[in-house]
Amino acid sequence: MRRREFICCGLASATLLAPRSAAAQQEVPVVGFMSSRGPADSTRLVKSFLRGLEDNGFVPEQNVKIHFEWAEGDYNRLIAIANNFVESRVAVIVAVGGAASAKAVKDATSSIPIIFSIGPDPVREGLVKSFNRPETNATGMSLLTTALEAKRLGLLHELVPTAALVAALINPDNPPSAGQSREIESAATTLNLAVKILRARHKQELKAAFVEIERIRAKAMLVAADPFFDTQRNEIVEFAARQNIPALYQFREYVAAGGLASYGIDVVDAYYQVGVYTGRILRGAKPAELPVLQPTKFEFVLNLKVSSALGLEIPPSLLARADEVIE
Repeated sequence: MRRREFICCGLASATLLAPRSAAAQQEVPVVGFMSSRGPADSTRLVKSFLRGLEDNGFVPEQNVKIHFEWAEGDYNRLIAIANNFVESRVAVIVAVGGAASAKAVKDATSSIPIIFSIGPDPVREGLVKSFNRPETNATGMSLLTTALEAKRLGLLHELVPTAALVAALINPDNPPSAGQSREIESAATTLNLAVKILRARHKQELKAAFVEIERIRAKAMLVAADPFFDTQRNEIVEFAARQNIPALYQFREYVAAGGLASYGIDVVDAYYQVGVYTGRILRGAKPAELPVLQPTKFEFVLNLKVSSALGLEIPPSLLARADEVIE
């Protein structure tokens, strides 16, 4: 069972605005699409974004052009990408793949419309004034992914109740990482768990984290929400399989790739909503007047083939709570 739903503070997100004038239609707008992630791990997401855009009347290479730029987990590249889009005077900038992408482009322009998709609270990140009335040149999706670490740790504890030591992967370059660490440590105290937080911002540090996880003999692994980790999805899942370590992730894609379990939003639907909002902006809507969307449904996904390989017996009560079971 899959659950997909987003709230829009009373507004229908796919509502079409009045067409532009004939003179304006002669100009093909350019959308700058920038992401902290990479193209290889975003194929389904881009397709969903394009579907949302097309459902609002904009088809690439017909009446809109899209310029894609990928940081591929290297957040230091985001500022240059944002500045290039501003210098090129694109019509809209889509900033996805985490708060770092959105913050880079928000610092680069206060006039070009921005549609973002981020994990943390956009008000706290300084992107908008409020959820209902952004009152800035930015709006989009608040995915809440980075606010779910305690929930994920709790689910991991239910899956592996005998795991006394849990390794938690965090990217310190991700803006909400400090809050993620605090949330994990607080939840660990409540659950009476020992948690070792390991920080990795690039491939070399990730490999070092893998070595440390082996050294401390962690019995479970929590992978915190972070776009860089998404670009390393296969490597992380393969490491967990080699070491026979139960692991829990933020998105279903990890479970489909061979991970044990995930808890979070349906990110494919989130990108569809970003496409819808991009279309609305191209038709004349103002970001300041479009409320920030939030997910209201979350999905818990389990891979029974992986649990069997790990020798884990999933409690019936936990299995009943799963929104999707991959067998």
